[in-house]
Amino acid sequence: MGSLLRSVSGVRWAELRDATGSPAGGIPPLLSRIAYGDAGAARIAIDELGDAICALGFIVGEATAPTVPFLVELAGTPHVACKAELLGLLGSICRTDQWHSAAAATRDGRRDTSYRQQPGWESAARAAVYAGRSVIEGVASSARPEEAAAATELLQVMAHIPPFPGP
Repeated sequence: MGSLLRSVSGVRWAELRDATGSPAGGIPPLLSRIAYGDAGAARIAIDELGDAICALGFIVGEATAPTVPFLVELAGTPHVACKAELLGLLGSICRTDQWHSAAAATRDGRRDTSYRQQPGWESAARAAVYAGRSVIEGVASSARPEEAAAATELLQVMAHIPPFPGP
């Protein structure tokens, strides 16, 4: 995939599931379309990727956290189109708490055993967004107002939504 996204092949995508429960093998081609496509192709790929890694805008999957560093990389790359949309997707991922809320709502504080892994997916995804903070701060100083505004908004979200506590 070139120097951009070069470590994408190091992820075992075929072993992961996306937020819809489908195999995550379609994520690398979407990342590539965002990296190397024109604005129209990138926008469509971001929408499709959003459906795969942050379904309905608030449900993450097993493949979400491994995808986030690539989204951050793309957001910090000068020639990549649709950075505001990428940052918006990162904001949605950062805001998710569906699985943690469901776990907290179970009676007696016990987690439903069929949903044991999902809160961990959410924690890992949010932590991955926080790990990209320096890149997001760099985009916040962009000369392009739409990029700067989206990055600033994401930083505000990050300031108000702390990482999940450890296990």
